[in-house]
Amino acid sequence: MKSRTEQIEKQLGHRFKNKGLLTDALTHSSTNEETNYERLEFLGDRVLGLIVANALYEKFPDEAEGDLAKRLAALVQGELLAEIAKEIDLGKFIILSDAEAQAGGAENENILSDVFEALIGALYLDAGMAKCKTFIEKLWKERFCQMKTPPQHPKTIVQEWAQGQGLPLPAYKILKQHGPDHAPLFDVQLTVKGYEPVMAQGSSRQEAEKEAAKLFSEQIKDKK
Repeated sequence: MKSRTEQIEKQLGHRFKNKGLLTDALTHSSTNEETNYERLEFLGDRVLGLIVANALYEKFPDEAEGDLAKRLAALVQGELLAEIAKEIDLGKFIILSDAEAQAGGAENENILSDVFEALIGALYLDAGMAKCKTFIEKLWKERFCQMKTPPQHPKTIVQEWAQGQGLPLPAYKILKQHGPDHAPLFDVQLTVKGYEPVMAQGSSRQEAEKEAAKLFSEQIKDKK
C-alpha cells in the first residue's frame, strides 16, 4: 500500500524533494507539532490568487477590472477550495489530533480549504511557480469555462436591489455564535426595511451573511 506521502504526491503530480514541506502542509495545529500548515497556507493563498488572476487576465482580455475581480473572488473562495479538496480526497491525508479527527476535522470545509492552500504553498517552495500553474489550471479548467459571465456576490445583489427600491442599506446582525472553537457556527439575521428578516447559518460571519443574502434574493425573485 502506498504511503500517505506517495498518494498525495500523485494527486499533485509532483515528487517532493523536501518531504518536510509536504508534511507541514498536511499538519493541523491541533496536533501541537512545532510546525503546521498555517504559514504555508498564507503563502499558498497568494500564489493561488496570482495564478488565477493571471489566467483570468488572459482568458477575458476585454473585461474591466471590476468584472475580473468578481470572477477572481468566486474562483478562490473557501467554499470552492473545499469542494476541490474533496474531489482529490484531501481529507484523508490531513494529519489531525485524535480529538479533531473524531470531531470531523477531515470534512471541515475551513480546514480543507486551508490545507489546500498550504499544499499550493509547499508546491511553490519545492517546485516553483510553473508547477503550481500546471496543477491549478488543471483543476480550475472546467470552472473557467463554466463561468460565462462575472458572478455577482449575493450581498451585492441585495444591496443594489435595495438601492434600486429606494430602501436603506441591508443590515446584518450576528444573533449567536456557537459550536466548538475549531468549528464555530454563526447565526446571522438580514434585515431589509419593509420585509421580514431572514436568518441563516454559516461557518464564518461572512458565510452566514452570504447565505442570508442568498435566501433573501430567492424570496424577492419568487415575488416577481
